[in-house]
Formats: sequence, C-alpha cells, structure tokens
Amino acid sequence: MSGLNGVELPKGWVWATLGDVANWGSGGTPKSGVAQFYGGDIPWVVSGDLNDEQIRSATSTITDEGLKSSSAKWVPEGSVLIAMYGATIGRLAIVGQPLTTNQAVAFATPHKGLIDKRFLFWYLWSQRDALRKTGKGGAQPNISQAILKAWPIPVPPVAEQHRIVEDLEDQISRLDAATEAVVGAKRRIKPFTTSVLDRAALGASLATHSDQDAVDDSQRLLAGLSSKRFDYAALPFLPKGWFWRRSVDVCEFISSGSTPKAHLMHPGSGEIPFLKVYNITQDGRVDFTNKPTYVDRETHENQLKRSRVRPGDVLTNIVGPPLGKTAVVPKDHPEWNINQAIVAFRAGPEVQPEWLALVLRAPFVLSMLQKTAKATAGQFNVALSTCRELPLPVPPMDAQLALVAQSAELLEVSDRFAAQVASVSLRAQNLRRAVLRRAFTGSLAPQDPADEPATALLDRIRAEREAQGAKPKRAARRPRTTAASEALAPPPASSTHSLTNAVQQELPL
Repeated sequence: MSGLNGVELPKGWVWATLGDVANWGSGGTPKSGVAQFYGGDIPWVVSGDLNDEQIRSATSTITDEGLKSSSAKWVPEGSVLIAMYGATIGRLAIVGQPLTTNQAVAFATPHKGLIDKRFLFWYLWSQRDALRKTGKGGAQPNISQAILKAWPIPVPPVAEQHRIVEDLEDQISRLDAATEAVVGAKRRIKPFTTSVLDRAALGASLATHSDQDAVDDSQRLLAGLSSKRFDYAALPFLPKGWFWRRSVDVCEFISSGSTPKAHLMHPGSGEIPFLKVYNITQDGRVDFTNKPTYVDRETHENQLKRSRVRPGDVLTNIVGPPLGKTAVVPKDHPEWNINQAIVAFRAGPEVQPEWLALVLRAPFVLSMLQKTAKATAGQFNVALSTCRELPLPVPPMDAQLALVAQSAELLEVSDRFAAQVASVSLRAQNLRRAVLRRAFTGSLAPQDPADEPATALLDRIRAEREAQGAKPKRAARRPRTTAASEALAPPPASSTHSLTNAVQQELPL
C-alpha cells in the first residue's frame, strides 16, 4: 500500500494516526508547597523519571488529596509514556503498574486488539528525533498532545506486530551489546594514552621520597630556586642523568599571544595564519582547517610582534576548559601568530620541541599547571609567569629522541584504536536506525496472508466506539508528509542481521 513520502506499506498494513490507535491524555501537578498533597502512596512520574524501559515507580509521590486537587490522573498498566517538554522530549517508558504523571508527560493507552504496546513504544522511539524537531518554544521547547494524536503511524496486522517486536528486540539487544562494548573500548583509550605520556615524561619512574635507599640528584638544578606556585622539593625522582628544570631555563622564550581588533582579522584567507585555541586538537595537532583566520603582515610585525611564532614552537592553551591542549607548530607556513589564550614555548638547545610537547601533554606535568588555574566567570586561566616557573623533566638528548619516537608509535596505535572505535560507534547508530526503519516498513519480519488486515481492526475499533456512544470519528485521512514520514525513508537493502553481526565482530578491535 502506498504511504507517505514514497514509503510503500505491505498488503494488510494501513496508515493511521497515533490518535486512532490509542487513547491519549496527560497529567497534572498538585499545588506546590501544600504538604498534604505530597508524600503519599501514589507514584507521580515526571519526565526525568522516564527511562526508555518499563517503569513501576517514581521519584515522587502524591496523596489522594493531591490527586483530587489537580489534573493528575491514573494511567493504566500497559500504557506508553512520552515526555513533551524541554530536553527530555521523546523520552519513553511503558507503565508496569498504575501510576500518575505531571503535565509534562503524555500517556497513550493502546486500543486492545489493535496495537501492541511494545510496537507503539518502539515506533515512538523511532520517531524521537523527528518529534524533537517539531518542538516549539524558546528555552523550554515542547510538543503537544495535538501533535502526537495527529502523528502518522503505519499499522500492520496484530500478529505481525508481535513478530516485528520479537525480531526488533532481538536486533536491538545485539546492538546494545555492541554499543556497550564500544563504551568500554572508549574508557580504555584515555588511561592508555595517559600511561604512555606519563611513563615517557617521567622515565617510567614515579618513585617517591619514601625510597630511602635511592640516591637522587634530579632536583639538583632547582636548588636555591623557589616558586609560590610549585613545590620543587616534592617533585618525584627521575632516572639517573635526568634533571628537573624550570621551563624558563630550557626555553629561548615563553610568551603568550594577543588578539587584534576584529577588523584586522580575516576569516578564510590572508597572509599570516592566526591560531586560536580551537585550532589545537586534543590529540596534539594543529588543525588550521577549523575556521581558519589570518592577519596581514603589517599587523603581524607590529601590533602582534610579541606573539609571532614559527615552525617548531610548542603551543599550549592557558584559558579553558579544557586546559593543556598542546601541539608543535607545523611547517605549513614559515610564520604564524597566536591569540592571548595560547602560550608559545620555544625550545632551547637542551630540549627537542617534540619532547617539550610530550612533557606538556603528560598528565603529571599538566596537572601541576592546572592546579594553579584561577576560575573567572566559568573560565580557568593560567598565568604566563606560572608557565615560566613550571618544572619540566629533562633527560639526555638521546633519551629524548628515543622516547619521543617510542611514544609516537604507541600514541599512533591509540589514535587508530580511537578512530576505529568512533567508526564502529557510528556504524552501530546507523544500524539501529536501519533496524527501526525496516521494522516499520514491513522489511524486518515476514508477512502472513492469513493475518487479519489492520484495516479490519481499525473498522472494528471505530464500530465499538460508536456502539459505546462515543462521537464518531471521520475515517482517517492519509496523513500529510511530515518529519515522521521522512524518518521512515526506505532503508538500505543489506541484511540487518549480517550488519549487526559485523559490528559485533569489529568490536574486539
């Protein structure tokens, strides 16, 4: 059967509206501040309680008096709840026992013999993004019952609905397992990167002063120096031949940038590339493809003279969050400039720029810097003078070169792993959408010619309503093309079973 936006429905299916297949309502809120209205035995659900699963309890309760004093009403078991306000729009739950709701939660009680509650639940889940797009209002967008009741839904025979739900939930459970594996993989990436950077920066040694037998002179070059921000005497021991040094003592210069007036900055093209914090990535690169900005040479050589940088300089941001995004200036341009949220370190003869960048990214060193940050209007700021006093571990030059090379190999593995995890995560999301599309276009479960057509079910429901004295409803017109129909665009032709298995096989990485 022809449907919306080119979506073809199988024989026996029919387009209806959510108002055709369920009785709708919403709750209310007893007057606040009236003690006798709250704390009773009646579960009172708000949108934050909706968990996209079955719900049997609520974080709040009301009394019989509170129920009678408000528009809150009992919602029967088997109903489907949907949030209508704010960031929770589209969040769902199936009622596991009778309860009440506030006005931000609508409920749909499916017509028995016409719509499977879980079929309705999953269909609403598939429409969540489209429903959110219809939300109206400023800081608190909302959808109404009128929108929900008019929303189109493809209705298969009831027996087929059961088959669809069974197959759909099997596929979704597989994808949930895949997603959980992706989440676990993501959790492992950061500790691995942290370990690589710290072990390299500290020479695989986190020895403390409790090592009484150790003979350590790694702090010798800081003797007699003091800092209000750092406790040089408490620094951990380093391997033999390594020394803690102040950054100002091993860098040719350390300087922060500045920002010219807006008319002196040119987006997209120009003479001298002007770097901002968003051009420094979390994985230690300069990405000038992200909203590139330029300044002219006159501004670069005069007003921004002190913030000029060149390839090999090491940049780190001192305004966040986050703090500590660090990268080496690449050779793409002979000269660059930086804004006031970035500090440039130019390595002296005792340190390699790549070593300096590695150390500034190391969590142990970065945490020392972050602890000095001052919070102002939601921002964290590190002083330039603090950067100059920052203690850095400095090994012999050959050790720097070897550790930089070794760390680069390990971090490349971490980056590849992260990219693969991101790819698998996106693949799982796309597969979930594909499975849902198949479920509601008749492509997931087999049809059975013996099933009673959905048109007969709808006709019977209407007849029963009229017999009970309800106002007759006009036959459902074909719903207009809406975001709902766009959400049911024809799915990819490949098998969701095989694709889901493919995702799961990728996850061990």
